[in-house]
Amino acid sequence: MRKKLKEIADEDLYSLNIGMAWRYFKGESFAFWMICAYLFFEYVRPQSIIPAIDFLPWTQLTIIGAFLGCFADRTVRWVSSSINILLILFLVVILLSSVFAYFPSVSYAKLENYYLWVIIYFLIINIVNTRKRFFLFLCVFLLASAKLSLSLSLTWAKRGFSFTDWGLSGPPGFFQNSGELAIQMLVFWPIAWAFAHSLKPYVSKRWYQLIMLMPITAIMVILGASSRGGQLALVVQLILMNYRTVFKPKVLISCCVAFFLLWTFLPDEQKERFETMGEDKTSQQRILYWENGLEMIKENPILGVGYFNFVPYFARYYPEDVLLKKAELPHNIFIQIGTDTGLLGLGVFSGFLLVAFQLGSRFKAEGCENRQALIGRCANLSLIGFVVAGQFVTVAYYPFLWIHLALVVALNNSFKASGKQRQGRT
Repeated sequence: MRKKLKEIADEDLYSLNIGMAWRYFKGESFAFWMICAYLFFEYVRPQSIIPAIDFLPWTQLTIIGAFLGCFADRTVRWVSSSINILLILFLVVILLSSVFAYFPSVSYAKLENYYLWVIIYFLIINIVNTRKRFFLFLCVFLLASAKLSLSLSLTWAKRGFSFTDWGLSGPPGFFQNSGELAIQMLVFWPIAWAFAHSLKPYVSKRWYQLIMLMPITAIMVILGASSRGGQLALVVQLILMNYRTVFKPKVLISCCVAFFLLWTFLPDEQKERFETMGEDKTSQQRILYWENGLEMIKENPILGVGYFNFVPYFARYYPEDVLLKKAELPHNIFIQIGTDTGLLGLGVFSGFLLVAFQLGSRFKAEGCENRQALIGRCANLSLIGFVVAGQFVTVAYYPFLWIHLALVVALNNSFKASGKQRQGRT
């Protein structure tokens, strides 16, 4: 079977030959099956959609299966990256912050919110270690996200692109809230766009049109999600995506038409939300979170007030600034990390973003079409979307960043490893 798998060329997969892709997937290792299954259960959440199958902890079982499968997969090798060191260092900072927290019991109860991502990250980068594996794993990521974008864009269209307070909601889990759903689409659409353009030379015109629906429906979901932060991040992404050519007449006209269409599709109620930004009660509460969060960091600069201690600390020491029913998380990823882990943790977290951006910028698909290098550059657009939207929601420990880090490291490692193999054969 291994010999037959080697006979399947990269181009056979790039042409989106489903039969060939399934044949290759069936011949892969148990560890690879499990890590793909994890992504499916985490992102699609069929166990939440279909209660009848929600009788086992599917995501936990797939993680355990992937870990055990590593021992039987001879291709699994330790992958080195500076992000590995940062992840472990951040874990140490979180543990120290928990020990010295104002409310240690709160911190200890939330430790799995981070250490599970460390485990998942290392499983992905060590199992997804070839071009073919990366391609199939990326396909699972894109299809899982596309399932959300397609179904929810149709939902928005069926209600006449109208505004609702709750926007659009995903399945129970990380993407149920409209704000978090919008961020997943911000992370998804640039990679989907790069994927479509990378495969354009290999696929038919109809296939290309079909896969281009992924970024289009993702942008529709961002508009329909009623998340001001997500919509602002989308504008930033589009500007940065075209900044080098924006003053060319053709590109300038295209951008103007695109922004006009985006504004046209935006419901009037959502436009009013932008006009009242900073004045409504929700905005005022978030400003108080940010102001007091900065004060918390100043007063506890080394390790912050404690991992996940923002809410109880705010409720105790700033009760007069709770404008809504109860204190909530700070609605800003940097305030969240700063209050959780102090300047030590904030420095490490900033290191994640910097290294990931560098890996995306420097990625080159050796021996492949230059179009495939788009994946790295567009991964940076995804990262920017996460950072911009993250100024308005508390998603530091959601999958967005941690899966992104794993994808970027696996991308660089798998293409580098395949490049060395090709040089060895020549």
